[in-house]
Amino acid sequence: MFDRLEDLLRTYEELMEELNDPALAQDQTRYRRLMKEQAELQPIVEAYKKYKGMNRDLSDASEMLETEKDEEMRKLLKDEIWQLKNDLPTVEEQLKILLLPRDPNDEKNVVLEIRSGAGGEEAALFAAEVYRMYYHYAETQGWKTETLEYNESGIGGASKVTCLITGHGAYSKLKYESGVHRVQRVPKTESQGRIHTSTITVAIMPEAEEVDVKVDLNDCRFDVFRASGNGGQCVNTTDSAVRLTHIPTGIVISCQDEKSQLKNKDKALKVLRSKLYELELQKKQDAEAQERRSQIGTGDRSEKIRTYNFPQGRVTDHRINLSLYQINSIMNGNLEELIQHLIAADQARKLSRLESA
Repeated sequence: MFDRLEDLLRTYEELMEELNDPALAQDQTRYRRLMKEQAELQPIVEAYKKYKGMNRDLSDASEMLETEKDEEMRKLLKDEIWQLKNDLPTVEEQLKILLLPRDPNDEKNVVLEIRSGAGGEEAALFAAEVYRMYYHYAETQGWKTETLEYNESGIGGASKVTCLITGHGAYSKLKYESGVHRVQRVPKTESQGRIHTSTITVAIMPEAEEVDVKVDLNDCRFDVFRASGNGGQCVNTTDSAVRLTHIPTGIVISCQDEKSQLKNKDKALKVLRSKLYELELQKKQDAEAQERRSQIGTGDRSEKIRTYNFPQGRVTDHRINLSLYQINSIMNGNLEELIQHLIAADQARKLSRLESA
């Protein structure tokens, strides 16, 4: 591990020298690439420098203790040595986590798709609430949310919602949300006060760029229609909505959020690229069956990952056996504590696999 850290330190120092070269300003493409590499290496290098500094301080304090006669000074040195020995394992653990293989999609934006499942109108109502939950969470993270498709259902529910979440590290946090979300509560339509169980599915897809997935427009059929539901002037009065059918896969995407047919077409292609990219990721994951079975859960839509129990005020994540009794706060978008627990569990699993390899 430390040989690798030394190599990374040398690479970082070489990068900094190159970035300080005035001639680099003439090559903006290379400059952006080097800045990206520098930003990825910086947290590792800073943690490693801290670790090395603490080891030097420990060595110096131990040497001084051997020759120091003054009792008060000896006590200070012993306290310093104790503190350093206590802190070093924590920094070393941080270094191990920083050296874990990075998910190449972590910095990507996210295409979020929510569908109502079992439970009829109650499932559709919960789908709309979960969409609002993610919308508010995105706001707390400083991300931008753009609705691509919103199919209203009945008394304020949604049978399907698709949106684009744009922001630094969006996929790195939201990727744990894919799967079946279950709600247990008394529905608004229930006259007897009985608790019902309903489900929705959430899919988190990294936004794919054109360089990630090439879409042949000859494989696509575009149909235009008049938008329905809430809309401003022109949205519901012109054939601006677009339905894209990808013939080889049968994927169908509808976009009606924009007044412009061209903009809706561009958004539909964006969603299609992300869906095709997800299919490729799925193939790779299925080829590593054991790894897939041991995942915290970053892709399997059929996996029941979480239960929202309203009578008990409880949200339980079944993958890590964590229950938080703060359902109102979570439904208002305060997901960070839950997501940090999932990240920590995923890192612990990866570290365990790395150490046993």
